[in-house]
Amino acid sequence: MKCWVCLAIVNILVGHALAGAAPTQSGFNSEKLKDVRTRIQRFVDDKTIAGAVTLVARHGEIADVDAIGFSDLAATRPMHEDSLFWIASMTKPITAVAVLMLQDEGKLSVEDSVEKFLPEFKGQWVIDSQTNNSLCATRSPRPVTIRDLLTHTSGLDEMPAPRTNSTLAELVIGNSQRPLRFPPGSKWSYSNAGINTLGRIVEVVSGGDFAAFLEKRIFKPLGMRDTTFWPSAAQVKRLAKSYQPKSGGEGLEEVGISFIQGELGDRTRAPRPAGGLFSTARDYFRFCQMMLNGGTSNGKRLLSEQAVKMMTRPQTGELKAGFTEGMSFGFGFGVVKRPVGVTQMLSPGTFGHGGAYGTQAWIDPEKDMVIILMIQRAKLPNADASDVRRSFQEAAVAAIRN
Repeated sequence: MKCWVCLAIVNILVGHALAGAAPTQSGFNSEKLKDVRTRIQRFVDDKTIAGAVTLVARHGEIADVDAIGFSDLAATRPMHEDSLFWIASMTKPITAVAVLMLQDEGKLSVEDSVEKFLPEFKGQWVIDSQTNNSLCATRSPRPVTIRDLLTHTSGLDEMPAPRTNSTLAELVIGNSQRPLRFPPGSKWSYSNAGINTLGRIVEVVSGGDFAAFLEKRIFKPLGMRDTTFWPSAAQVKRLAKSYQPKSGGEGLEEVGISFIQGELGDRTRAPRPAGGLFSTARDYFRFCQMMLNGGTSNGKRLLSEQAVKMMTRPQTGELKAGFTEGMSFGFGFGVVKRPVGVTQMLSPGTFGHGGAYGTQAWIDPEKDMVIILMIQRAKLPNADASDVRRSFQEAAVAAIRN
């Protein structure tokens, strides 16, 4: 019996060793990949972040998933590969995919005016001048289009929710009554209100609930079992807590999720198409790999190849876009137009999105690579250009085996 036990232990250890090694087809040097953990650990040690989950994949295979640091500092609970994160604005590309799915079906076009589906957007005004005591507005030169919403060029402003259980329809109606900040298409300005409006269009065109559409058309086909607007009690136990720098000194202190009041699983809270989802690194990889595959997953097509191309190429022309230099925007995705600074290690045409608490996913078609960083850190000076992101990206790309 003892020999069988010893053999079983040996088999487990060997299995773990093989699981930790980079697959032969992954296109990474497994030894160099260890530098990802080393670099992220430094940010844990200096209390920049509590912990992280990193994922590195190439040629359709995950080469490495690593959990570093803690998901709960007070309880000294270690981070795990299946830890759940509020992914915030990484929700936006998923919302954009839902819109392009409806275009594939001929139910809408990105060139359609928003008012075609949401009459409350008819006759909008644009701010002409504004002071502390007055506001002058003129009629918008043209209606806002779905394209404007997808590229953050609508000028749409956001109205605070009147109550915690406001529906998505109510949120969007409120936003429609505010004057535009600039004529549609004339500037780039990040707009949560615009992406939330896209979610409402999905509801009107599909005839159903936005969250239900995502679940049926995206999450279930991709096997994204841990991606939701309302984490269950079991999922909340795996939630990585959010932190910010202590106001009075060195270290981190816990902070809530900025837009949520009450229980995380409260389904009276409207789904936020601009930033309401929770997910895991492996779940979000499934979504990214579908996009890298040109719209397919496990041999099934979710999105047309043409739609993927539209979403992932620059659509904002010469407008200054994004929060770092060299960026453009496609439909729902940031697109690296000129690799520089935090993106200098990525290829031109790399696309992805980050979240308010420092999460980030990049899809690099030239390198056939997906890299995902999951952290929960509020009040980063510029999350899109954070040292944590840069260091992770540098280590991942440096590990590529040519």
